[in-house]
Amino acid sequence: MKKKNFGFTLLELLVVISIIGLLVAMGAVAFTTAQQRGRDSKRRGDMQSIQKAFEQYYAENTSYSSTCSVMADAHMPGGLPSDPRSSGTYTITCTAATYCACASLEDAASGNADVPAGASCNFSSGGSYYCVNNLQ
Repeated sequence: MKKKNFGFTLLELLVVISIIGLLVAMGAVAFTTAQQRGRDSKRRGDMQSIQKAFEQYYAENTSYSSTCSVMADAHMPGGLPSDPRSSGTYTITCTAATYCACASLEDAASGNADVPAGASCNFSSGGSYYCVNNLQ
């Protein structure tokens, strides 16, 4: 009489577990990348909001304020935004004639650290930054 074996062999189980492990690893990398892109997108949006608020202040007062928080409080209900990651910061410098706001991005390929001559952005060199400055 033949006995039927039900179940999987050890080799079959190892192959399936290896495949599942690879899929989980690839999913984790994709998820981390998506989170970084999301935070970088928020940073760009924050910089554009700062630029719009400061330009509205200029339109009303025909000059910028040398205190950035004064311009932000006038046109940004919550004040100056903060970086979506607690370890990151925004660099914003203001004078009566210019302003410059920069955010450090996590994705090194998506920055625009092309700050026009005369802008006074005080950010550390190296890395990827998204910067906005005065339009006037």
